[in-house]
Amino acid sequence: MISPSKRTKEISYAIREVVVYARKLEKKGIKVLKMNIGDPIAYDFDTPQHMKEALYKAALDGYNGYAPSEGYEVLREEIAKREKRRNGVDYDIDDICITTGVTEALQIFLAACLDEGDELLVPGPTYPPYNLITAFHGAKPVPYATIEEEQWQPDVDDIRKKINERTKAIIIINPNNPTGALYSPKVIKEIIDVAAEHNILVVSDEIYDDIVFEGKQYATASLAKDVPIITFNGFSKVYLVPGWRVGYALFYNPNGELDELKEAYLRIARARLCANSVCQLAMVSALKGSQKHIEEMVRKLKKRRDYAYKRINEIEGLSTAKPQGAFYIFPKIEKSVWKNDKEFVLDVLNEIHVLFVHGSGFCPIYGKNHFRAVILPPIEMMEEAFNRLEEFMKRRLGK
Repeated sequence: MISPSKRTKEISYAIREVVVYARKLEKKGIKVLKMNIGDPIAYDFDTPQHMKEALYKAALDGYNGYAPSEGYEVLREEIAKREKRRNGVDYDIDDICITTGVTEALQIFLAACLDEGDELLVPGPTYPPYNLITAFHGAKPVPYATIEEEQWQPDVDDIRKKINERTKAIIIINPNNPTGALYSPKVIKEIIDVAAEHNILVVSDEIYDDIVFEGKQYATASLAKDVPIITFNGFSKVYLVPGWRVGYALFYNPNGELDELKEAYLRIARARLCANSVCQLAMVSALKGSQKHIEEMVRKLKKRRDYAYKRINEIEGLSTAKPQGAFYIFPKIEKSVWKNDKEFVLDVLNEIHVLFVHGSGFCPIYGKNHFRAVILPPIEMMEEAFNRLEEFMKRRLGK
């Protein structure tokens, strides 16, 4: 028997691992209502036609070889224009690196930034790769509290308490996965101030930036003034192309503090060759073409958010905060006969054939006794799922 590396033993990705259990039921011919995966294309959303045509044209035009490691200049120029237009932030194209989705952007960053024993402050709960990739590099993810009663806003005092000499960066995910929280500019500024006080980098994941139901999403770099910020963003969610895998990293570097880290980042980017060439060209069309699909998507999602929020809060034993962005909702299991939230999720799956993701998979401290659902499905599908869930809860709680 050939043993795997020790570093692989702790890898766990809750969002996809629950699918393994669902597949066992599907092999038996059982239909599962999937409320687990943040993929709009899995439901009734579709990629805009002009982007599909741009992808095909890029292949016909011969963009089938390797792209530059940093990404095509034409795409980086359009991203810089978007940042100036949307957020009022100036970027040179050399401050932008195109990646294979946001996940690769953060993989490269964590490899470039973290040494063994370093610590990374991550929101609790958080998108799981921030925890697992940090640990993979021998560093420690440290969750900071977000306040459920305040729509999951970050607890800045808790961030301040958890900073020490090993802390390398503070992660912001705004809007947040898994809670759907939209961070206020006041809270973002407070986090920036704490980071500046301790000379700690802020990393802002903004992949859901244009999927907002109330208020406005403020880019962290737009509030930072002279504090360096690394931003992750991409096209998967807002432009409805999760399978195309195109993201990017932005280096807001007003005083040159990020020069060495950016060069380390780009060295790793060169070593992994490049992001998808034809998809990069199609993303130019995404940025320059019609944006009407975004308004339509947000309109549909807001109706679905309103329905899910109302319906979940009507179910005995459950409660939920109201998400303001992204396409997730993170209910709390108020009354429980289960030993943990994963047991709850698997019981739901096996008994009523509805698939959620257990909250502890997003954070064992601040995610426990919760589960994540998506608000992407049509209301008819969510109605069926929540009707089943309501009857299930009545049976389990003896009502």
